[in-house]
Amino acid sequence: MQKTKREKQVWKPGNMLYPLPAVLVSCAGADGQSNILTVAWAGTICSDPPMLSISVRPERYSFSMIRETGEFVVNLTTEKLAWAADLCGVKSGRDTDKWKEAHLTPGASSRVKAPSIAESPVNLECRVKQEIPLGSHTMFLADVVSVSVDAAYLDEKGRFHLDEASPICYSHGRYFTLGEALGKFGYSVDKKKKNGKRIGL
Repeated sequence: MQKTKREKQVWKPGNMLYPLPAVLVSCAGADGQSNILTVAWAGTICSDPPMLSISVRPERYSFSMIRETGEFVVNLTTEKLAWAADLCGVKSGRDTDKWKEAHLTPGASSRVKAPSIAESPVNLECRVKQEIPLGSHTMFLADVVSVSVDAAYLDEKGRFHLDEASPICYSHGRYFTLGEALGKFGYSVDKKKKNGKRIGL
C-alpha cells in the first residue's frame, strides 16, 4: 500500500507543548490577603523529593504574594471547575474577589498558610525552593510538602481514582476533558493475554 506523504510547515518558535494541566493556584500574602490564579505552565519536575513548578508572569497580582511568602497551593481542576478556572485566569485579584465570584471555598491547608480550594479533588501544598526569571515568566520550583485528596474518590482498598472526578486539561486556548483511557503504564510490553489478545487496561 502506498503511503501518502504528509507535508509539514515550519513555524517560528512558540509554545506548542499541549495539552497541559489547567490548575488553580491559591496563595496568600504576609497580610493574610489571598487570591487564586489559573496556571497552565505547570508540571512535575522530580519524584524524590516530590517537586513541581509553576511559571507566572511578574505582572500578575499573585506573583508578589508567592514571592513574599514562598508558598502556594496547586489545586487540580475538573469539569465542574472549568468555569471557575477560566474566570480565575481572565479576572485580576486587584479588583475582584475571585473566591466569591468563582463560588470557591477557601480551606485550611495543613503545612502552608496559603488556603487550598475545598472544591478541588487534589490540593498540593508547596514551598518555593528556587525562583528562576526566564523572560515573560518567572518559574517557581517548589517542594510539595503535603497532599490532600477528596475521600469521595477513594475505593475500598484506599486507592485514589482521579479519573472519576473528570479532570480537565488546556490546549490551544481551550479546555478539554481527558476522554477514554487508552492503556496503563507498561501495557505495551504486558504479557498477559485474554482470548488471545494482550490486555492493555
